[in-house]
Amino acid sequence: MIPKTMHAVQLTGHGGLDMLSYRTDVPVPVPAVDEVLIRVTAAGVNNTDINTRIGWYSKSVTADTNSGGSSGIIDLNGDDASWAGVPLVFPRIQGADVSGHIVAVGKNVNPTRIGERILARTMMQDPKNSDRFYCWTMGSECDGGFAQYCKTKSSEAFVINSAWSDIELASIPCAYSTAENMLNRVNLGAERVLITGASGGVGLAAVQLAKRRGCQVIAQVAASKTSAVMAAGASRIIHRNDTPAEILGMDAVDVVVDLVAGPTWPNLLDIIARGGRYVTAGAIAGPIVELDVRTLYLKDLTLMGATYQDKTCFQNLISYIENDEIKPIVAASLPLKDIRKAQKMFLDKNFVGKIVLTIP
Repeated sequence: MIPKTMHAVQLTGHGGLDMLSYRTDVPVPVPAVDEVLIRVTAAGVNNTDINTRIGWYSKSVTADTNSGGSSGIIDLNGDDASWAGVPLVFPRIQGADVSGHIVAVGKNVNPTRIGERILARTMMQDPKNSDRFYCWTMGSECDGGFAQYCKTKSSEAFVINSAWSDIELASIPCAYSTAENMLNRVNLGAERVLITGASGGVGLAAVQLAKRRGCQVIAQVAASKTSAVMAAGASRIIHRNDTPAEILGMDAVDVVVDLVAGPTWPNLLDIIARGGRYVTAGAIAGPIVELDVRTLYLKDLTLMGATYQDKTCFQNLISYIENDEIKPIVAASLPLKDIRKAQKMFLDKNFVGKIVLTIP
């Protein structure tokens, strides 16, 4: 029996942790004709949840992602503070990771889907725009997984057959699809790769996925996280405050997978071999960087951003899970009602892997 109301966390506006409101009287969504209703079992915590809450995606923000993470950003221009570059609609149920079971379907969806265990794709095709580079993000442009129930298009709910726990499955969708997309976009083979921010959700996923491709993986992390990241598949560690060229030498890698950016960003181009590639899907140390264009063209480098994801990326992840080719790394799990505590833990960054919320 599907209830009329549910437990959910509503984001009531851009700002600090106080903008997250845990409620028990939110209406359960009703699936449209081509949608499914999911009973959410667990949902991971991601940087994008915090970025969206504080409005970090706005061009008016130039600070790192931790600035304002707890209290919000002063003088934010909310007109372009979403993934889509338009005002966010409030209240919004965030949560980019959705793990659960289908409990109802729209009239155009085969009812045999009811009961399926699924993962929902985080970065979906925008239903209002057929251009492949326009995205529809779970928990930003539509309500996401920080609730007992969530709806999405039937085509975006992927059946998963795995012995993993719900918590383990919920560690995958956002972080691993982001990482898989980055590696796909630079056509990463069995090459030398540096991964920055390698102890976080996306970074650690990139380490595992690059190792799976046969890469020599160099990971840049805080010294205290060395052993955990090595265990995940890194071949070598350089520390967060190291200058890569001083440790590795010039032209030392074929590809840089960057999630950090910030003031030290120019150092990354020094270590890329001629004809090499750089890809980014984050800027936790700050979005504004300085580029010496001579380095770019004299070394024939390719610089690439990666947001839109072909559906193949998510299909790949389902395959990797079902064939035990990757391993979930969950640092902690907390109940949904403790979302503020979970995001504070995320901002403190004293963990390796993912923090996951369990849904009542």
